[in-house]
Formats: sequence, structure tokens, C-alpha cells
Amino acid sequence: MLSDELLSVVSRHVPGDGAPDIHRLTCGPVNETYRVLRGGNAYALRVAAASPSGLAFDRVWEARVLEHAAAADLAPVPEYSDPQRGILIARWVDGRSWSPADVRRQSNISRMAELLRRIHALRMPAPARVMSPATWIDCYSAALRRSGPREPSAGTAAGGPAAPSPAEALRAAASARLAAIAVLPHIDPVVCHSDLHTLNLLDRGRTLVLLDWEYAHAADPLWDLAGWSANNDLDDDLKQELLSSYAGRRPARNEQLRLELLGWLYDYVCLLWSEFYLHLHRDDPQGGMAARAELLAARLHSSPSGRAD
Repeated sequence: MLSDELLSVVSRHVPGDGAPDIHRLTCGPVNETYRVLRGGNAYALRVAAASPSGLAFDRVWEARVLEHAAAADLAPVPEYSDPQRGILIARWVDGRSWSPADVRRQSNISRMAELLRRIHALRMPAPARVMSPATWIDCYSAALRRSGPREPSAGTAAGGPAAPSPAEALRAAASARLAAIAVLPHIDPVVCHSDLHTLNLLDRGRTLVLLDWEYAHAADPLWDLAGWSANNDLDDDLKQELLSSYAGRRPARNEQLRLELLGWLYDYVCLLWSEFYLHLHRDDPQGGMAARAELLAARLHSSPSGRAD
């Protein structure tokens, strides 16, 4: 149930007359989402959840990016935004989510590549909110340390004194991959959505729209390709097909390597985030978070540790 304060915000800023009809849709670790009906039209209300410290958000920068994305028909049109309180009201977008089969369809590989090019062509709000894989790793690693002692999990099980623990092995592998990326040719940062998965994608038939831009930041454009590939568990052939479609040509070897390295690092960032969330919510109210963390840990450990080729 919305507080009286939020009800007042909805009444003032959702167009139409009469009492708004409000239905809660989701209550996630970052946001609560509601569908609001008024005046024969539908709107989405997003309210920031009481997220613990350590989750790196910049709601002000997100609001500025969202203006550009909505103008480019890449995001819902905002009606009202209060970044300081984490409140966003936007026009409702009708569309359907993709299934795993949809994600892998060749025509949709091309559509996703085009969508990524359009995201990365958005005007960058200044000053840019620059984030890198190393920044995300530092952010969530620090959040895990602040959260105190925790039980061993798929990525952090304790090891004997003579051998590094799984968590230490992953940190070493991450450092090796960050070093490998650092020697590759420089790429100018672009606006990245950084949370690309099927729950944030709506297919309207002729166009695709993205939801939930709170993780948006300036980064290597291939970070988004790595994220979409990782979140959808794409095999190597589909990753290369996506990269080729995005580039509009056969990718260079350094581009293929960059995507491979970023894909591993994206999985690692997601594992750290999942473990932080599971430490705070041991009952796993989202459902499936623990299983996803185990899958990510297994995939990370199965890669040759520390290799950059």
C-alpha cells in the first residue's frame, strides 16, 4: 500500500481526474513497481526500494539519460521524476517479453544489435557517470565486506590454508582479465543501459523498448553486448553473431577478445551482486537468486583462470 505522501504525488502528477486505480506489480531489491490507471490511460509508477548502502545508483543521471532515451523511442516517456526520492512516473508501454527461443532467433539477434547501436548513439549527459568493470567489482566487494561475516556460498566457499579459496581464485582471475583489457586498443565510452535482460525488454512489434535504466552509465559499448549475452546464457556462436551484427562486419580479433573478457567480468559482477543480495535476504524472496548465483560461480570457475587469450 502506498503511503499518503506517495498517493499525493500520484494524484498531482498522473494526468486525469478522479481517484487513481493503483496495483502493485513487483517488489524487487531495487524498486517497487505499480500500474496506475486514470482517465482511461495507464502509467507505471516506480518507487526506489530501501536499498542498503553499497548499491551504486545515480538517480539524477538516470533521469537525464531517460529523457534522451524516451525522445529516441527507446524508453517509456516520463510524466514526472523526483530523483532525490527515487520516484518515477512514466507512460505505460504495451508489449511482450521475449522467450529464450525469441532471444536466439536470428532476426532478433539483428534487432538487438540495432537496439544496442541506438542506445550507444544517445547523447551523453555531462558530467558523464563513468563506470568500469573494476568499479563495479570494487563497489560490490566493498558492500560485501561491510555486510559482515557470511556463510560460504558457491563463489566464496572457504578453502584450506595451502590453497586459495574459490573466492580468491575468482578475484585473481578477475584481476588478470582487467589487466588483459587494459592493453587492448582504447574505446571511447558511450551510454550503456547495463541491465539488459528479457524482463527489461518489451517488443511492440515494430520497435523495442527498454525499462529500468538505473544502472545506465558511460562505458565500453561491448559491456552491453556482454551483459545481454551473459544474462541470456548465449553460447559462443550466438555471441559472435551478435557482435558481427552490431559491428556490421566481421569483428576484429581484439573485439572478439574484448567481448570474451567483458562477458566473464559481467558474470563476476553479477555473482558479487547476487551474494550481497542473498546475504541481506537469506530467504531469497525474489526466488531463483541462489540458483543463479550457483550457475554463475560454476561458469566462472569453469573458464581457464586468469587467461587472457
